[in-house]
Amino acid sequence: MTGAEDAGAGGDALAAALGLLWDEHPAPRRGPKPALTLGAIAREGIRLADADGLAAVTMQGVAAALGYTKMALYRYVPGKDELVALMIDHGLGTPPPFDAGTEGWRAKLELWAVRLSVLFAAHPWALEATTGIRPLGPNELAWLEQAVEALAGTGMPGAEKFDVAATLAGHVRATTQQSVTANGEPERALEAVIGRVMGTHRDRYPALSAAFADMAARGGQDQALEFGLARILDGVGLHIAASGGAAM
Repeated sequence: MTGAEDAGAGGDALAAALGLLWDEHPAPRRGPKPALTLGAIAREGIRLADADGLAAVTMQGVAAALGYTKMALYRYVPGKDELVALMIDHGLGTPPPFDAGTEGWRAKLELWAVRLSVLFAAHPWALEATTGIRPLGPNELAWLEQAVEALAGTGMPGAEKFDVAATLAGHVRATTQQSVTANGEPERALEAVIGRVMGTHRDRYPALSAAFADMAARGGQDQALEFGLARILDGVGLHIAASGGAAM
């Protein structure tokens, strides 16, 4: 296949996914009512992925779970890539409005990041699925819209608002991934692994040994999400203030 053909095939796949996500090809008004809905298909894919990971999601598996053949499922969804795109958007859902009394860009972004972390923890497969350049659905864009809108009035350029949202999302993804793989206590798990080595090699790594000893004495483990979030927003606040914008 030539480069031009590759680009065409990729464009067709992107168009198909966007059509599903944005309902650009509604069902015809005439004829029998469709037996399946995209929502039902996405929910079944999510159920399988939540239970056994993204690798467990196949067109055959989703179709069988719904009581249909794989060929019947292809009438609604062209392939797994489009299915996963639907699952991401349905799994994220519409971002809830900010709680009453949540004022200022910092408080809003803190709540936004925590809520996103909760969603990723509930659907760990989404950490794998939401990487790279891919079609974005209305719910995922609504989450981005909410983060960017929280920075309205700060005087930040549009590109910087996107960068803040991307930085926060990256931090959420990284800390949630660590938490998921360590059963919710990543720093304790790391301490257990490194502690075994420090017992006999602490003199070789004095700074690390001292840090772990202090952590054990003071507590405060497994606060990576909150600590990193606070430091990121501290930096954003300093940048806004230096640019003459609203500090909070």
